Amino acid sequence: MAIKQTSGITLESYQVVWRPLVTEKGTHLSTRYNKYTFQVNPAASKPEIKQAVEELFGVRVVSIRTQNRLGKPRRNKFKIGYTSDWKKAIVELHPDDRVAFF
Repeated sequence: MAIKQTSGITLESYQVVWRPLVTEKGTHLSTRYNKYTFQVNPAASKPEIKQAVEELFGVRVVSIRTQNRLGKPRRNKFKIGYTSDWKKAIVELHPDDRVAFF
């Protein structure tokens, strides 16, 4: 199902949620607090992220927190560049729901 953004662009659910972030902190959040972290489209809002996660994984979302992450400086010989900026979403699920990535 397509999700219409406020800017008039229509995105599919798989275009809103790019990938799950499997890190030590994310694994701790998922096992202890039933919260999962995802890298999402920087233009996506909280209601769009909620709708996409519910549709893709078949779960009920309780709350969402988002973070805009700035790119880190990287050096290649004498040139200094930056990695891309990206958006992170921490999604809390209903206590009865779980997401299995593996």
